[in-house]
Amino acid sequence: MAYLKPDKPEKVFVPALREAKEKGEKLVCLTAYDYPTARIVDEAGVDMILVGDSMGNVIHGYGNTIPVTLEEMLSATKAVKRGASRALIIADMPYGSFHTGDNKAVRNALRLMKDGGAEAVKLEGGRNRVNLVKRLVDEEIPVMAHVGLTPQSVHKLGGYRVQAKTADAAKILIEDAQMLEEAGAFAIVLELVPREVAEIVTNELSISTIGIGAGSACDVQVLVLHDLIGFTFGRQPRFVRQYANVSEVITNAITQWMEDVRSGDYPNESESYGMPKGEHLSEPKKAVTS
Repeated sequence: MAYLKPDKPEKVFVPALREAKEKGEKLVCLTAYDYPTARIVDEAGVDMILVGDSMGNVIHGYGNTIPVTLEEMLSATKAVKRGASRALIIADMPYGSFHTGDNKAVRNALRLMKDGGAEAVKLEGGRNRVNLVKRLVDEEIPVMAHVGLTPQSVHKLGGYRVQAKTADAAKILIEDAQMLEEAGAFAIVLELVPREVAEIVTNELSISTIGIGAGSACDVQVLVLHDLIGFTFGRQPRFVRQYANVSEVITNAITQWMEDVRSGDYPNESESYGMPKGEHLSEPKKAVTS
């Protein structure tokens, strides 16, 4: 019996990452934090959507990701889940949600999956997170690890700087990545590390590496959508290539609309509702005053 091929591309699940790596196929990941953005990103064919705590910077206007709460992450993940049907949805575990004991971390991760609709969670840290990753994986929670520049550690690191620049630091990062793979992580983000180090990690691991500012050797590339489309403010990192200027498009649209309103051109007759044919308004009666 012949089966018709579905119109929609096949849903992306966690095992698809390892399969793509084995075949040498590159995958792509973008951030999304709401329903319309998730729909656009998903329908464009992106393989993974990261509901990132980067929402602190690009949505809430915080100076870093630290103030982002679990409730904010839950709300964003729910919206993204409603907008995406194909991409694998990964939710960031925000600062403080996995720092006060494994049991609490498991409960918070379960909330992101059960209530938020995430299909995996991401957390930052190297060897200090190995036991937690093991615990989460044992509880059937897929985990994406994150090493290199870990934005939740911005105060400890002294800013957003390239990591693993020395031979000793690179050795530690490579060991961390290996330990996280052994703990059960299905993928690992490499952020702001030298491309040579990222290439070594990619070749050493069986799981996928997800690069952001880490060169082209990584198995997957991820970017913050707002950086990609020019919907942010201030100086962008060197690794960001801007493919559109959405801020300019929005500004031009608002400016044109304001001009049309002030000139009387908006709304015009075709954009307004009139009375049905045959209906006429009589002159309102003047109020009688004594």
